Amino acid sequence: MFKHRIKAIYLLMLAVLIGYFTYATQFPDSKLGFRPFHLGLDLSGGSHLVYKADVSQLDPSDISTSMSSLRDVVERRVNLFGVSEPLVQTEEDAALSSKESAYKLVVELPGVTDVQEASRSIGATPLLEFRLVTAKELQKFESSNATSTLQGTTPDQEQNAAYLALFKPTGLTGRMVARASLEFNPTTNQPTVGLNFTTEGRELFASITKEHIGDYLGIFLDGSPISVPVIRDAITNGRGEISGSFKLEEAQRLVRDLNYGALPVPITLISTQTIGPTLGQAAVDGGVRSGIIAFILISIFLIIWYRLPGFVAVFALGIYTAIMLTLFKLIPVTLTAAGIAGFIITIGMAVDANILIFERMKEELERGRGIWDAMHEGFARAWTSIRDSNISSLITGAILYYFGSTSVVTGFALVFFIGVLVSMFTAIIVSRLFLYAVAPIRQTKLTTFLISNGFRRRKVIN
Repeated sequence: MFKHRIKAIYLLMLAVLIGYFTYATQFPDSKLGFRPFHLGLDLSGGSHLVYKADVSQLDPSDISTSMSSLRDVVERRVNLFGVSEPLVQTEEDAALSSKESAYKLVVELPGVTDVQEASRSIGATPLLEFRLVTAKELQKFESSNATSTLQGTTPDQEQNAAYLALFKPTGLTGRMVARASLEFNPTTNQPTVGLNFTTEGRELFASITKEHIGDYLGIFLDGSPISVPVIRDAITNGRGEISGSFKLEEAQRLVRDLNYGALPVPITLISTQTIGPTLGQAAVDGGVRSGIIAFILISIFLIIWYRLPGFVAVFALGIYTAIMLTLFKLIPVTLTAAGIAGFIITIGMAVDANILIFERMKEELERGRGIWDAMHEGFARAWTSIRDSNISSLITGAILYYFGSTSVVTGFALVFFIGVLVSMFTAIIVSRLFLYAVAPIRQTKLTTFLISNGFRRRKVIN
């Protein structure tokens, strides 16, 4: 008895420290550091943007890699703009018959409620392409259109589509640019953009310039020609240059955009959704209110029906809540409305484990066992049921998290998975320790009433 009470005191002190940490780190001037909860888009407000990815020019075997690269590039781009906790993910709509329209990019920007600002943060990232055309084909095109397009001269807008189609993709894109730098032409002092290719890009660039001497290599930015130089020699040092009619600000912006990621796949904005901070705060308040009401109602039921074990279960439930909130901060977990719902559900699951234990204790008391024997047997016999049911729940949570295609599903699954693990700890370890610490030594009608549950007259089973 004394040993259990000492352990219970230590656990109580630890629980108080955990609760204090959760509370204190909510304030910016806290000595423990500022660790606020990470709120998702639906709770903090922000912008939700969906883009369609154009994969029509990609080989089917390259689509998966290109979409992953697209996600990484946009994520780096969004981080550059200082957006806190952005979510960037790709989706594939298997229900669509056209694979070209089945690939989407979903971007969530918490705190950014200006859709135009959000789209600029992503859409400003350029698509840089290097395309080839033979001198003969280009001359034929010029003759038929009676316009010169050499050396960066932009064709008429009506001819742009035909002009772009004239150039054949080489596979060399901004994705293969390792570093871009601002340079100046020593003769004209015009700003130019120097390019250093990656190993893959250097080899491809060398192959292109070696095999197509005399042809024209068009450099296109977002489908518009910047420069169309003629290939005079093989370039094997992995360096290239874009020398269009740049203004200094344009060249600086292009260098910045290339260094922080050029899109490997063209994207088009197809839908936007803005959640204001007021609506997000209302969702937070509603979630917190629901959690408090659920905790109070469950506590009242446990104390009235299960008496002393119920009081211990409420105490363990408080520790469970403190541990969960601390884990949300330390992992950290991005909380969404679905995540809060998952948290509230796991509160009920934590109670389910305690109810199984208490009902087993009641059965052992009705068999004529003493209080201590009934408690030991109740925990021992209920463990297998608790273990099996929680393992099933953990498997379900893991599957939801792994296969979840949206942040709503994965957020719910993560909170649910963590909650099940912590509920097993509080039900089996915390509840048992505190129940052993407060259990009466002598068995009387009063102590038996406090340990048992319900209000039926106890029958002894022979």
